[in-house]
Amino acid sequence: MKLDAQQRRAVLGHPAGWIASGFGSGLSPFAPGTAGSAAALLPWLLMRELPMAWVVGIIVAAFLVGVWASNIVIGRLRISDPGVIVWDEFVGQWISLLPLFIWPAHWPWIFAGFFLFRLFDVWKPWPCSWADRRIKGGLGVMLDDALAGFYAAVVLGLLLQ
Repeated sequence: MKLDAQQRRAVLGHPAGWIASGFGSGLSPFAPGTAGSAAALLPWLLMRELPMAWVVGIIVAAFLVGVWASNIVIGRLRISDPGVIVWDEFVGQWISLLPLFIWPAHWPWIFAGFFLFRLFDVWKPWPCSWADRRIKGGLGVMLDDALAGFYAAVVLGLLLQ
Protein backbone atom coordinates (compact mmCIF):
# COMPACT_ATOMS: atom_id res chain seq x y z
CA MET A 1 0.00 0.00 0.00
CA LYS A 2 1.44 3.33 -1.06
CA LEU A 3 0.98 6.24 1.32
CA ASP A 4 -0.29 9.57 0.05
CA ALA A 5 1.37 12.84 1.10
CA GLN A 6 -0.97 13.36 4.07
CA GLN A 7 -0.32 9.84 5.38
CA ARG A 8 3.45 10.31 5.00
CA ARG A 9 3.21 13.50 7.05
CA ALA A 10 1.14 11.65 9.67
CA VAL A 11 3.84 8.98 9.96
CA LEU A 12 6.87 11.26 9.92
CA GLY A 13 5.21 13.99 11.99
CA HIS A 14 5.84 12.01 15.18
CA PRO A 15 9.15 10.57 16.44
CA ALA A 16 7.46 7.17 16.72
CA GLY A 17 6.86 7.29 12.97
CA TRP A 18 10.56 7.66 12.27
CA ILE A 19 11.31 4.67 14.45
CA ALA A 20 8.46 2.51 13.14
CA SER A 21 9.40 3.30 9.54
CA GLY A 22 12.98 2.22 10.16
CA PHE A 23 14.14 5.84 9.84
CA GLY A 24 12.40 6.13 6.49
CA SER A 25 13.34 2.76 4.97
CA GLY A 26 9.69 1.67 5.22
CA LEU A 27 8.76 4.41 2.78
CA SER A 28 10.47 2.49 -0.02
CA PRO A 29 8.06 2.22 -2.98
CA PHE A 30 9.30 -1.32 -3.70
CA ALA A 31 9.30 -4.10 -1.08
CA PRO A 32 9.45 -1.96 2.10
CA GLY A 33 9.90 -5.05 4.29
CA THR A 34 12.99 -6.09 2.37
CA ALA A 35 14.24 -2.49 2.44
CA GLY A 36 13.76 -2.47 6.22
CA SER A 37 15.61 -5.78 6.61
CA ALA A 38 18.48 -4.44 4.52
CA ALA A 39 18.57 -1.18 6.50
CA ALA A 40 18.70 -3.24 9.72
CA LEU A 41 22.09 -4.60 8.65
CA LEU A 42 23.72 -1.18 9.09
CA PRO A 43 23.19 -0.86 12.85
CA TRP A 44 23.84 -4.59 13.23
CA LEU A 45 27.33 -4.11 11.79
CA LEU A 46 27.97 -1.72 14.69
CA MET A 47 26.18 -3.84 17.28
CA ARG A 48 28.20 -6.95 16.45
CA GLU A 49 31.21 -5.30 18.10
CA LEU A 50 29.34 -5.32 21.44
CA PRO A 51 29.10 -8.22 23.87
CA MET A 52 26.23 -10.58 22.99
CA ALA A 53 24.44 -9.84 26.29
CA TRP A 54 24.30 -6.15 25.38
CA VAL A 55 22.94 -6.95 21.95
CA VAL A 56 20.21 -9.12 23.45
CA GLY A 57 19.33 -6.19 25.74
CA ILE A 58 19.22 -3.84 22.74
CA ILE A 59 16.94 -6.26 20.89
CA VAL A 60 14.55 -6.53 23.86
CA ALA A 61 14.47 -2.72 24.22
CA ALA A 62 14.00 -2.31 20.45
CA PHE A 63 11.10 -4.77 20.55
CA LEU A 64 9.37 -2.80 23.33
CA VAL A 65 10.00 0.54 21.59
CA GLY A 66 8.67 -1.06 18.40
CA VAL A 67 5.40 -2.03 20.07
CA TRP A 68 4.96 1.56 21.23
CA ALA A 69 5.98 3.13 17.90
CA SER A 70 3.82 0.72 15.88
CA ASN A 71 0.79 1.51 18.03
CA ILE A 72 1.31 5.24 17.41
CA VAL A 73 1.57 4.77 13.61
CA ILE A 74 -1.41 2.39 13.53
CA GLY A 75 -3.45 5.00 15.40
CA ARG A 76 -2.33 7.87 13.18
CA LEU A 77 -3.03 5.99 9.92
CA ARG A 78 -6.02 3.97 11.15
CA ILE A 79 -4.61 0.91 9.35
CA SER A 80 -4.06 -2.31 11.33
CA ASP A 81 -0.62 -3.26 9.91
CA PRO A 82 0.63 -0.62 7.49
CA GLY A 83 3.55 -1.63 5.29
CA VAL A 84 5.44 1.49 6.29
CA ILE A 85 6.13 -0.11 9.69
CA VAL A 86 9.44 -1.94 9.28
CA TRP A 87 10.90 -1.70 12.79
CA ASP A 88 9.66 -5.26 13.20
CA GLU A 89 12.00 -6.20 10.33
CA PHE A 90 14.88 -4.54 12.17
CA VAL A 91 14.22 -6.56 15.32
CA GLY A 92 13.56 -9.81 13.46
CA GLN A 93 16.69 -9.37 11.36
CA TRP A 94 18.81 -8.73 14.47
CA ILE A 95 17.40 -11.87 16.12
CA SER A 96 18.17 -13.92 13.02
CA LEU A 97 21.82 -12.83 13.13
CA LEU A 98 22.40 -13.71 16.81
CA PRO A 99 24.22 -16.99 15.95
CA LEU A 100 26.92 -14.87 14.32
CA PHE A 101 27.99 -13.76 17.80
CA ILE A 102 28.99 -17.36 18.48
CA TRP A 103 30.32 -18.37 15.07
CA PRO A 104 32.31 -16.25 12.58
CA ALA A 105 30.32 -13.44 11.00
CA HIS A 106 31.62 -13.67 7.44
CA TRP A 107 29.59 -11.99 4.69
CA PRO A 108 28.15 -15.21 3.22
CA TRP A 109 26.64 -16.04 6.62
CA ILE A 110 25.31 -12.50 7.05
CA PHE A 111 23.56 -12.84 3.68
CA ALA A 112 22.30 -16.30 4.68
CA GLY A 113 20.79 -14.81 7.86
CA PHE A 114 19.22 -12.02 5.81
CA PHE A 115 17.61 -14.42 3.32
CA LEU A 116 16.51 -16.89 5.98
CA PHE A 117 14.76 -14.10 7.87
CA ARG A 118 13.05 -12.87 4.70
CA LEU A 119 11.96 -16.46 3.94
CA PHE A 120 10.40 -17.03 7.37
CA ASP A 121 8.91 -13.52 7.45
CA VAL A 122 7.10 -14.09 4.14
CA TRP A 123 6.28 -17.78 4.70
CA LYS A 124 5.05 -17.22 8.29
CA PRO A 125 5.13 -20.79 9.63
CA TRP A 126 3.24 -21.47 12.84
CA PRO A 127 3.28 -19.66 15.33
CA CYS A 128 4.25 -16.65 13.17
CA SER A 129 1.01 -17.00 11.16
CA TRP A 130 -1.02 -17.37 14.35
CA ALA A 131 0.52 -14.22 15.87
CA ASP A 132 0.02 -12.34 12.60
CA ARG A 133 -3.71 -13.20 12.48
CA ARG A 134 -4.66 -13.19 16.17
CA ILE A 135 -2.60 -10.55 17.93
CA LYS A 136 -3.43 -7.03 16.85
CA GLY A 137 -1.79 -3.68 17.38
CA GLY A 138 1.88 -3.02 17.89
CA LEU A 139 2.46 -6.29 19.73
CA GLY A 140 1.11 -8.30 16.79
CA VAL A 141 3.18 -6.31 14.30
CA MET A 142 6.36 -6.96 16.27
CA LEU A 143 5.74 -10.52 17.47
CA ASP A 144 5.36 -12.36 14.17
CA ASP A 145 8.67 -10.94 12.89
CA ALA A 146 10.45 -11.69 16.16
CA LEU A 147 9.28 -15.30 15.80
CA ALA A 148 10.40 -15.38 12.16
CA GLY A 149 13.78 -14.08 13.33
CA PHE A 150 13.95 -16.87 15.90
CA TYR A 151 13.25 -19.51 13.23
CA ALA A 152 15.93 -17.98 11.00
CA ALA A 153 18.42 -17.93 13.91
CA VAL A 154 17.81 -21.61 14.64
CA VAL A 155 18.34 -22.61 11.00
CA LEU A 156 21.40 -20.36 10.67
CA GLY A 157 22.85 -21.84 13.87
CA LEU A 158 22.32 -25.35 12.54
CA LEU A 159 23.98 -24.43 9.23
CA LEU A 160 26.98 -22.95 11.06
CA GLN A 161 27.67 -26.09 13.11
